[in-house]
Amino acid sequence: MIKIKNVLKTIILLVLIISLTGCSNSREPADSTPTPSPSGEIPQGTEAFDYSEGIDEDGLWKDIKAIDYVELIEYKGISIPEDTHTVTDEEVQAEIDALLEEFKTREEITDRAIEDGDTVNIDYVGSVDGVEFEGGSTEGMSTDVTIGLTNYIDDFLEQLIGHKPGESFDIEVTFPEDYHNEELSGKDAVFATTINYIVDYAVPEFTNEFVAEKLSPYFDWSTTEEARTYIHDSIQRMNISNYINDYLTRNIVVKSVPESLLKYQEDLMIAYFRGSAEEYGMKLEEYLANLGIAGIDALLEMSLEENKKNAESFLIYQAIIEDSGIKVTEEDISEYFKENLGTEDYSVYEERFGLPYLKLTVLSDLVMDYLYDNVVLQ
Repeated sequence: MIKIKNVLKTIILLVLIISLTGCSNSREPADSTPTPSPSGEIPQGTEAFDYSEGIDEDGLWKDIKAIDYVELIEYKGISIPEDTHTVTDEEVQAEIDALLEEFKTREEITDRAIEDGDTVNIDYVGSVDGVEFEGGSTEGMSTDVTIGLTNYIDDFLEQLIGHKPGESFDIEVTFPEDYHNEELSGKDAVFATTINYIVDYAVPEFTNEFVAEKLSPYFDWSTTEEARTYIHDSIQRMNISNYINDYLTRNIVVKSVPESLLKYQEDLMIAYFRGSAEEYGMKLEEYLANLGIAGIDALLEMSLEENKKNAESFLIYQAIIEDSGIKVTEEDISEYFKENLGTEDYSVYEERFGLPYLKLTVLSDLVMDYLYDNVVLQ
């Protein structure tokens, strides 16, 4: 689902939200189970990194006059094509459908026969020549399987079709010759199977009652019309914001990147990976190896272009800030945290990241707000 207020941030700015809400990197170690931090808790792995180092009290990069590093263009009054800012009813409905899916409830169907494609909850005990074998039983825990989707041996799942919940019967299969367990390869097996129920999900209707009961605690909506309007406007803002960002990066030439700014991106990336490693109880080098990365130097090399793009984005934004005179206030910071993290009290974040870093983060919002408010819709 869309983020209700789309804000344009570089990957480095997102570290603030990522680290404080316990999100894990998409590339997880192959043999580890992540244990995300509860929302709002600050992971310990990146404590050694000073987020505000090199950032002044106004939220700008120290000793860097960004406008000297870029060829600034006319950024006020960016023309937005009609197909970018036009939002269709189908797009709005797709977001509503995705939202409703989040509130679906699991149901147990017991009054009909199983059909192809059904998800079914079953128990089974497998045996070969009358002897149960290890790993061949649900051990009374039951499991959900989807016919035509779940990968079981032979035609195990297809033999469920036509049976009804409550029935117990034998399923006969043959293990493939190349089965990973050599003791079972090519063997005939019998699975004593019980069908518990057919799994279905009930998706609620999008009504005023649903909005008031389920959504009003999270959003400022009380009717479906308010929700549709807000979702429409959010999609439009997201599309326009993405266009603005692409327009800036395509048309503003970055002549060079200060070494200090690039190093900040690299140090922050290393700190982030080190924090992720510690969440798994690993050393950084071990964590990187699990990701298929041969050490810190390899990480920096493979991330060089990304880090340069992030640094260039900072320069572009700061150049616009310098040229337009945009300033960030404590009220702006409070509003940012209220909208994004549900609290106006950012003291714990200030203690961890420093006020300069928070200002840097919020300034990205203010720049986009400024550009968005001054676009020209075709």
